[in-house]
Amino acid sequence: MTQEQTVVDGGWHRVHPASPFVRGWVALAAIVYFFGRDTFERALQGRGTIGDNFNERTLWLLAGGGVVLLLALGSFVLSWYFTRYQLAEGYVRVNTGFLFKQQRQARLDRVQAIDIVQPLLARIFGLAELKFEVADAGHSAVRLSYLRLAQAKQLRATILGRAAGIADGSETVEVPEAPEQVVLYVPPGRLVGSLILSEQSFFIVLSAIASVLVSVLTESRAFILYLIPAILGLGTAYWRSFNTGYNFTAAISPDGIRVRYGLLDTRAQTVPPGRIQAVKVTQPPLWRILGWYRIHVNVAGYGEHHRSEGEHRTMLLPVGRKAEVMTMLSLVLPDPGIADPERVFTAGLTGLDSGAGFVTTPKRAWILSPLGWRRNGFLSTDTALLLRSGRLWRKLVMVPHQRTQSIALHQGPLARLFGVADLVLHTTPGPVAPRLIQAATEEAVGLFDQQAARARKARKLQSSEQWLAQLPPVAMPAPAPPTTHAMQRASTQEDPDHG
Repeated sequence: MTQEQTVVDGGWHRVHPASPFVRGWVALAAIVYFFGRDTFERALQGRGTIGDNFNERTLWLLAGGGVVLLLALGSFVLSWYFTRYQLAEGYVRVNTGFLFKQQRQARLDRVQAIDIVQPLLARIFGLAELKFEVADAGHSAVRLSYLRLAQAKQLRATILGRAAGIADGSETVEVPEAPEQVVLYVPPGRLVGSLILSEQSFFIVLSAIASVLVSVLTESRAFILYLIPAILGLGTAYWRSFNTGYNFTAAISPDGIRVRYGLLDTRAQTVPPGRIQAVKVTQPPLWRILGWYRIHVNVAGYGEHHRSEGEHRTMLLPVGRKAEVMTMLSLVLPDPGIADPERVFTAGLTGLDSGAGFVTTPKRAWILSPLGWRRNGFLSTDTALLLRSGRLWRKLVMVPHQRTQSIALHQGPLARLFGVADLVLHTTPGPVAPRLIQAATEEAVGLFDQQAARARKARKLQSSEQWLAQLPPVAMPAPAPPTTHAMQRASTQEDPDHG
């Protein structure tokens, strides 16, 4: 390991000494403010720091505050001292706690994704949290908080190298960080425009118009007041989306797809090849004006266990044009299993009826979905199943065959009457819920059997969890070139993870 790391016995390493203070600075500030509030107020008002009513009780209060502060500092030091990590024998192990000890470990060949996270205070001190998800981690995703940024990058490269099988388990072997090629960058102006034209904005305008009309008709302004909490809540949601989507950059490297984003708190995610379980491309109605789309993915560990942040962690493209969507799909699914992928993907994004080979809802069932029956459909390639739906809110879902965990057929009374059924594919938890809507019953049953056979065959070809053991080395692709702005940023950016 690098010389910057603190090495203890048995190949174990400690995190940065400032880690507990970065995590717990809010608690320290609260303690200092609670016990020194009166002194602070006097100092701000220009009065003496000790008032006329200073007595023994005040002295005991200050002494108690000092003791609490020392105990908090002591707990921080002990927390740092007993937090250790180790990479050995194909595992990463993290030990924490001095009263209640805990050890977490995860197999490196089960790595699904790796994040480098920098909250604002950590960025100021040049620190970063390393967090990686494994297929069987559940709520226990392994975190290392905090390391120096360069050290976190090096450790990420080493973990990915061992997970891929290009480095052995020797503690002395360090894998250099793989090069990358920036493939797209989302300008802040486009991000703002996507928020203005979002579904939330549409319903805000409708609600405002309705409130004004009701207020005029009833001669009461009370209805307008009801919008204030909603506006505050949506304003917070807008800020969160802008804060997390700002400076969104995607790149490709032998490690996999690298995504960086964030204004105050930054995150750099790396998803290794073949770890994406399902992909969803959507287009809200107002985005059609400018031809914009967004992409979400399912990755093990990024789903239901991280609902507070999962929406942004599963975002592969917050807003992009069709060419950028095609670029990202070529990275996610490098072998689409069809001769003309652009034609098929275009039909999946915007097509109707049986164009490009899609099988749609039979005309006899149009009454069940008057707007969407010509749009709902499926197409199976040699490597993935494509499902499209939505006439107003367009959606295209892709599931690699080997990522199909189970399949179910759904048919209610009305669907049975019209001879149609829904087919549901189950993958890892996440924002993508693959579902074929209102296919003819005989076609749904046939697809059920065929997809089960395809999934079984594809899984047999996957003989190892180490992706370089089952795939040829990942080459740097030559996708559609990024915008001039993105190329300028990539050439001048000294530290991309600060993005």
